[in-house]
Amino acid sequence: MLSLFVKLFHALNSESSTRQISLAISLGFIVGLSPLLTLHNIAFIFVVLLLRVNIGGFIVALGFFKGLSYLLSSLIIMVGESLLTAQSLQPLFDTLYQFSIFKLAHLHHTYTLGALVIGCLLAIPLYFLCNYLIEKYRIHIKAFFDKFRIVKALKASKFYSVYSQVSGQGSLS
Repeated sequence: MLSLFVKLFHALNSESSTRQISLAISLGFIVGLSPLLTLHNIAFIFVVLLLRVNIGGFIVALGFFKGLSYLLSSLIIMVGESLLTAQSLQPLFDTLYQFSIFKLAHLHHTYTLGALVIGCLLAIPLYFLCNYLIEKYRIHIKAFFDKFRIVKALKASKFYSVYSQVSGQGSLS
């Protein structure tokens, strides 16, 4: 688990796109809120594997938001229950329940539906927030630490250049 945090920290400091990391965190948010082995989570994991996103960031976000989902479970259940019991949506759910794919997706469960709705609604603002925060991190915090003499000395050392070549990461600055 510690190596995943190191990979995420390395991704934050690398030249990889902020959009890739932000998308990984947003998709990890959606998957992390709902039960793991649901049809829509399998689809989102497939999307993560198809798109070019940071896998370490996705796994760290998945673990973090999975823990957060336990704290938010009453809110998630309340949203799912209000959607499933809404009179205006009753004909829609009655029609969807006749299809096997809807039953397989478990969207008739309050927790699953609430988690999917909350995850999809908040993933877009989370993407833009993460993108903004990562850009600010790279401009201010990373630049602040790069000014230290110890960091400059480590980057100038022979050990760091050999490590960069062996790991295939190139320069971190």
